[in-house]
Amino acid sequence: MAVEIRPVSSRRELSTFIKLPWRLYRNEPNWVAPLLSDLSEQLDQRRNPFFEHAEAQYYLAWRDGRAVGRISAHIDRNLQEFQSNDWGLWGWFECENDPEAARALLDAAEQWLRAHGAGTMIGPMSFTTNDEAGLMVEGFESPPLILNPWHHAYYQSLLEQEAGLSKVMDLYMWSLNVTGRDKVHPAIWEVAAKVESEHGIVCRNFRKKDLEVEVGRFLEVYNAAWERNWGFVPLTEREVRHYAKKLRPILDENWAMVAERKDTGEVVGAALTLPDYNQVLGKLRPRGRLLPFGWLTALRERGKIDAVYVFALGVKPDYQHTGVAARFYQMHFDAAERTPQKGGEMGWILEVNKPMNRAMEGMGGELKRRYRVYERPL
Repeated sequence: MAVEIRPVSSRRELSTFIKLPWRLYRNEPNWVAPLLSDLSEQLDQRRNPFFEHAEAQYYLAWRDGRAVGRISAHIDRNLQEFQSNDWGLWGWFECENDPEAARALLDAAEQWLRAHGAGTMIGPMSFTTNDEAGLMVEGFESPPLILNPWHHAYYQSLLEQEAGLSKVMDLYMWSLNVTGRDKVHPAIWEVAAKVESEHGIVCRNFRKKDLEVEVGRFLEVYNAAWERNWGFVPLTEREVRHYAKKLRPILDENWAMVAERKDTGEVVGAALTLPDYNQVLGKLRPRGRLLPFGWLTALRERGKIDAVYVFALGVKPDYQHTGVAARFYQMHFDAAERTPQKGGEMGWILEVNKPMNRAMEGMGGELKRRYRVYERPL
């Protein structure tokens, strides 16, 4: 039967939209199911503060009475204003290996975005570069780290060959090894040692008991350090508080860091690294549920987590010459000596950020995953 694209218009259809991946990935051991409760909150346009400055439409593809694919189309007014562009975004794409359904889903998103004034269609992003971004095109051989997606390999063909989308940007994820200090170039340690003595900057770990204040410090750095990045949009304070509430249960003070000027107290840098709780989520049965007994698995498995994900590590532009990033890197080695985590992966780096990619390669990193963002002129 022909494919039919319908907008999600009921709670039951939204539930189908949310749960579709559980069927599509049921035989894929490397796919890690997110928590259903988190997904429901993120997609709820009444509860997610993203929708204070954005609007979205969700679509399902139906064939013979069965959902075979999904997609979102969304407009972020903050992004358009900050980047001075006319982007319309799409994301949450999942689909059977069905070229007709994939084309129809993207066409539906395109029509909605054009009707809402967009001139260029960019994605996948769920919902912006502050969330899951890009389609995995390399790295299928292992499960993703927390806050990152894993996709079917055939999606690339659906989007490029079948739907005719063009690449606009690749996002690189590098391995991170924080053992063996002797293997690191001595210049890193020399620069790190001068951060306080020569620049009057103190680097310390987050204080979880003051998480609300610490999150405010992180927001200040995050929005300043990444503002020149392609596709970046600042987080609002409400969004940061929302993220903080979600991340608090998994935040480890050993892996969260802030840099401050001794004389004024100004926050000049921050690093937020998270234990890879995907190692816990991957063992939940049924997938994606803590209740009724998944929390027992979580309690048992969290002490076995051996990897971390560097969610964000940045320094304000005026202080990027001071060696704060090197000091943070040194502090990651210190944390590895106190915890079971000895390595992991860096958050994605734009392919055009050649200095950072060279630095990761120079520190012994390996390119572990590649995510791709596509564009289509409207």
